[in-house]
Amino acid sequence: MKTLTIKLKAPLQAYGNEATFGRRTTNPYPTKSAVIGMISAALGYSRDDKKILELNNLAFAVRSDQPGQVVNDFQIVEYAKSATKKAKKLTYRYYLQDALFMVAIGSDDDELIEKIHYALQHPKFSLFLGRRSCPPAGPLEIEVFNNQNPLSVLKSMDWQAAKWYQRKHSNFNAELIYDANLGSKDNFTFQIKDNVESFDQRNRSHNYREVVSTYIPMKNQMNSHAETTHDIMSNI
Repeated sequence: MKTLTIKLKAPLQAYGNEATFGRRTTNPYPTKSAVIGMISAALGYSRDDKKILELNNLAFAVRSDQPGQVVNDFQIVEYAKSATKKAKKLTYRYYLQDALFMVAIGSDDDELIEKIHYALQHPKFSLFLGRRSCPPAGPLEIEVFNNQNPLSVLKSMDWQAAKWYQRKHSNFNAELIYDANLGSKDNFTFQIKDNVESFDQRNRSHNYREVVSTYIPMKNQMNSHAETTHDIMSNI
């Protein structure tokens, strides 16, 4: 299996769940459907393109290297109550601020992974991290790994959190969520409704899939750097 990792970072991210129109909350980490939506945009697929459904077959895992904090704002939405009258409604939107996630997708179809890799670097449509108001902080940082699945890649990858965040957390356990068929189900297993059925705005729908959640310790690179500097100075 070939695996591609994507570093998702931005001032704001938002990954919708089943919330009411007046209160748009966010999941605490990127959903598979959100990543499939971003890949579909990069590939130039329209919302009703049937090829989107094939992307559900991608193996998927996500690691929360820097969970961020939840912030919210409000917006006044104007809509047509009737043919002659407009109405206004106050809505609340929630976001993840200063978050960073490592997403990994995998497939036995090497050509598909290479196609996605190229598309994410040369997207046909604008990319955003959950909502249109959340563009990524610059070009996406992408890596490709051969003969590894998304779970094994994220288990061995260095901690990617910002330096300022690592300085504040000498010990950190990152939440790792992965497709249940990728590894052990000994950890917390649950179902999440982010398997894409339709992105059509008139009939958007998702189905459930089984995932596993666990926590893995991250090696603090800032501490390692400080220890190395200390050792060098001690030998002078």
